[in-house]
Amino acid sequence: MPERSGGTGFEHLDQARPDIIDWGHFDRSRNELGPGFIRILGYFKEDGVKSIGQIELAMREQNSAALVIPAHTLKGEARQLGAEPLAKIAELIESTARICVESHRFPDELVPQVVELRRLFDRTVEAFDKETNPLMQRGQGPQGGFGRRVANQGFGRL
Repeated sequence: MPERSGGTGFEHLDQARPDIIDWGHFDRSRNELGPGFIRILGYFKEDGVKSIGQIELAMREQNSAALVIPAHTLKGEARQLGAEPLAKIAELIESTARICVESHRFPDELVPQVVELRRLFDRTVEAFDKETNPLMQRGQGPQGGFGRRVANQGFGRL
């Protein structure tokens, strides 16, 4: 007997969603936070850009202590929204930096993860935007509309 995944019946819709997000967690957070969700998502974007900039600066300046707080912030906010791959990289940066602070060394070995952090953050934000912004295209739907010309896409025109 095949195992039941416990899905919602809409798993086919998740195929268009990138796997860098736990969409079930994302949807639960969205429902729990209600109208405040968009505000929290905005904080994630703003704080994420700031945190990644601080992490990159700390790497350039070889400042282990300056890696800890922005990595911790990014980790927590990513987990709140279901962006677990992003949270795991931030957690690795944070924990490695804490060890390096105690041992008085710099974590040169984190350079690839810091590079990946920005790329993954950008992909995560793009996925969140596609999911939450009705003006962004969520996938290729059928070309043309029912009973209307495709070229008629202007606001307020028939």
